[in-house]
Amino acid sequence: MRLKVEFTTEPFELDGFPEHARTARRVVDEAGLHVDVGPFGTTAEGEAEETLSAIDRLVRETLAHGATRISLQVSVMEGAQDEGEGAG
Repeated sequence: MRLKVEFTTEPFELDGFPEHARTARRVVDEAGLHVDVGPFGTTAEGEAEETLSAIDRLVRETLAHGATRISLQVSVMEGAQDEGEGAG
């Protein structure tokens, strides 16, 4: 199954790229996820295990580097769920 996670970390800094944001980007890059950085957040996508592991690291490490809020949404990619999974 493929998952997509959309996330932002706060506080925002207008004059630079805060350490917690650099940390979040490093985590998803190291996980080998496909990353798309947008003006209001970042999207990363990959196989379920890699994505879930990256989410755990992202939350823990960005908090450790100064994030005061992390907003995220996780979605199953359409057509990416294996037949029979999720039934029941």
